[in-house]
Amino acid sequence: MGITHHTHGVENVQAIANLALIRGMVGRAGCGLMPIRGHSNVQGLGSVGVTPKLKDAIFDRLQHEFGVQLPTAAGRDTMACMEGAASGRLKVGFCVGGNLFGSNPDAGFASKALSTLDQLVYLNTTLNTGHAWALARETIILPVLARDEEPQATTQESMFNYVRLSDGGPTRHQGPRSEVEVVATIAERVLGADSPIDWSSMRRTSRIRQAIGRIIPGYGAIADIDRTKKEFQIEGRTFHRPRFATPDGRARLHVHEIPKAPERRQNEISLMTIRSEGQFNTVVYEDYDPYRGVEGRDVILLHPDDLLRLGLLDGDRVIVQGPGGMMPDIRATAFDRIKPSNGAMYFPEANRLLGRAVDRQARTPAFKNTRVSIERT
Repeated sequence: MGITHHTHGVENVQAIANLALIRGMVGRAGCGLMPIRGHSNVQGLGSVGVTPKLKDAIFDRLQHEFGVQLPTAAGRDTMACMEGAASGRLKVGFCVGGNLFGSNPDAGFASKALSTLDQLVYLNTTLNTGHAWALARETIILPVLARDEEPQATTQESMFNYVRLSDGGPTRHQGPRSEVEVVATIAERVLGADSPIDWSSMRRTSRIRQAIGRIIPGYGAIADIDRTKKEFQIEGRTFHRPRFATPDGRARLHVHEIPKAPERRQNEISLMTIRSEGQFNTVVYEDYDPYRGVEGRDVILLHPDDLLRLGLLDGDRVIVQGPGGMMPDIRATAFDRIKPSNGAMYFPEANRLLGRAVDRQARTPAFKNTRVSIERT
């Protein structure tokens, strides 16, 4: 995330890949590049094509498998959805897991955008900040089962591109259903018997896996995993020979100009948002951060040279102002492991400072390298 959360995040990744290619590190056994893409939901969503534009192979196979004609209108990424909600073009939101409010930059805008919707439905295992700060005209919160409570086996994809079976376990409370059952039931009720897809059968995760095996490139082994119980690696992800998924089989180098940093005023720094050890995504479990030896989350970590330049002492309270908003009563904290002229604050609290700048190619928000000003409280 430190690589991709920039307005030039794609170029960052390509520059790293360039270096590895030039050194001969890609396309032979024992070395290479491995993107660390987060937890299994992040991995699996991308693998099965949940993107604003489906890959052609998945698009064609879906149409063939189910005998449907899929829409070809341009899809929306997350920021485009938020902007569509704010403008009134989108009326309904349906969130399968996660915390859409808490994971968006510019928290003030995110709250306003989601609150503009006519209806917002959340499927969640745990209450989160979005359930308090991002309520539409009508908001429905449906509690669902966590993976270790699922009544059926599910699968997860590791960062090494391996897929394994997860057996689930007993439920803690009566009432909540699995996400699969909720989505399939809604589809069955809305679309009825005329749907080309048998949504009743799609309540079975094994049926979904069989469809994935036929539709998703590299995922053929998942259709048999209920019988074999064997973990498998997705095809086409590991390169032991210098033959790549391009028309001519050769890797591509990408040439970029290093972006020029804008002039910085005396009281400004470049801010990155970070996570502590005691949190999972937007859910914070404890205030102490053992990674950095910091107590509390109402802090901005600054190099001692910057404290001196700004006329501050370690522990002074400051106001931090960014393109998205302001945070008062923040504790300036000396942290010599950060480079001068840079600072760090905790995500998701510091989201309210950030603007809505995104990478022009991937449309990933810039949670890093945001210019903020600092003043003594």
